[in-house]
Amino acid sequence: MSEHIVLIGAGSAMFTRGLIADLIRSGEEVDLALVDIDPEALAVAEGLARKMVALAGAPITVRADVDRRRMLPDATAIICTVGVGGRRAWEQDVFIPRQYGIYQPVGDTIGPGGTSRALRMVPAMVAVAEDVLDLAPEALFFNYGNPMAPVCRAVRRATGAPLVGLCHGVNHVAAYLAEALGVEPARLAYTAAGLNHLTWFTEVRVDGRDAMPRLLEVAEERGRVYPEEHAIDEALQNSPFSWRLCALFGAFPAVLDRHVVEFFPQFYAEGEYYGATLGIGAYSFEHTIARGDEIYDAMRSAALSSAPLPPDYLERVGGEHEQVVDIIDSVRRNAGRVYSVNLPNHGQVPNLPPEAIVESPAIADVAGLHPIDLPPLPAGVAGTLCGRIAWVETVVEAALEGDRDRVVQAMVLDGAAPSLDVAERLAEDLIEAQRAYLPQFHA
Repeated sequence: MSEHIVLIGAGSAMFTRGLIADLIRSGEEVDLALVDIDPEALAVAEGLARKMVALAGAPITVRADVDRRRMLPDATAIICTVGVGGRRAWEQDVFIPRQYGIYQPVGDTIGPGGTSRALRMVPAMVAVAEDVLDLAPEALFFNYGNPMAPVCRAVRRATGAPLVGLCHGVNHVAAYLAEALGVEPARLAYTAAGLNHLTWFTEVRVDGRDAMPRLLEVAEERGRVYPEEHAIDEALQNSPFSWRLCALFGAFPAVLDRHVVEFFPQFYAEGEYYGATLGIGAYSFEHTIARGDEIYDAMRSAALSSAPLPPDYLERVGGEHEQVVDIIDSVRRNAGRVYSVNLPNHGQVPNLPPEAIVESPAIADVAGLHPIDLPPLPAGVAGTLCGRIAWVETVVEAALEGDRDRVVQAMVLDGAAPSLDVAERLAEDLIEAQRAYLPQFHA
């Protein structure tokens, strides 16, 4: 079957490059429609796509438009990589909380940054979902935008659209755990369930044998306190907080310290992390932003210049895109392969709230994606998630209704703000800084 794939948010050039490389490698005939509301970013994505397809001689047609409604009719798969406000808005999600002593290495999932980003993302993605239901209701519908759980929950709650959230974090950590156990990734089998960026590996097997006892031995080694003179270097290499949680809870949290620390702000007052400051000396946020700008500028030059692309543009690169082409193939071929996805909880994790968006294994077959029923999570692991699910519900209500009190409630539930006064001021500062993207708060 020829696929008509619509990529909304195509200006995320690194994702677009990776997706096109995977489509080329599949060898399938594809009609690829690129959509972005930023004409300049769209021109970069289109130029890059056309050059890659020409270089490979692939059976892929490329179209582009700033209006998604012109691209959606007859779509068979829709992939969203929307990031409302881009990196400039993201910077405010991190820099404004710093003024209150709150340091985030990422700031796109949880914490004040995750709340602020959700307020921008939810209305935009609900509008996309409404258009999908109107123009392509049978299409497979995927989201890669953060914060994953609030976006997927809001779309399901407000529209009923069958949005599926995808993230490569669990795959990445599975390879990391295989390395820690000294085995090839293909020998590793696992069960992982939770919330995106706090998904717990509760079962790990190597060649069919229980590898958890060995993993807990590794946890004792890698979670130790390092000598002061080497503390930050060792920490950045080994993610010791994640390993300490593994030793304590008997399960390993994905996706390593850079994300996991943000779910436990009570342990990182003023951002102190093994002798450095989170987001500055540890997992530098400025470096992340600068690297994103650098990658975009390089792709812009490559896309818009008259010079041919180097052959390495066709090589497969790891990243967020890496599951979606395989999932589409598994659905079309009724292959029944298993993937880690974000779906409403319909009993697959029995001791988490119903309808909460949970990240867990699902089977991809001709009828779509179906979560696999799992045993209850250990009580302690479930406890780390239930409070965060309440935060998701609260921030979704805030974003959908333009409710400032609920924004403050989300700040309180998150736990990063040191006082109620700070939570109130921080909420107002973020709403004002992102005014251009928050019409629901400025009617």
